[in-house]
Amino acid sequence: MGLDDKIKNKAEEASGKIKEGAGKATDDRDFEAEGKGEQAKSNLKQAGEKVKDAFKS
Repeated sequence: MGLDDKIKNKAEEASGKIKEGAGKATDDRDFEAEGKGEQAKSNLKQAGEKVKDAFKS
């Protein structure tokens, strides 16, 4: 994975944190859950990148 993908994943994670926080602030559980889902998706992608990077070394 390239640097662009890593940046996109971090941006997706940040977006998820913002949505989660906004959901908590407005008591919107669906929006909060959506944010948590985005964070989980991003974390899985980042974990996959780390595995690929480990095999490249």
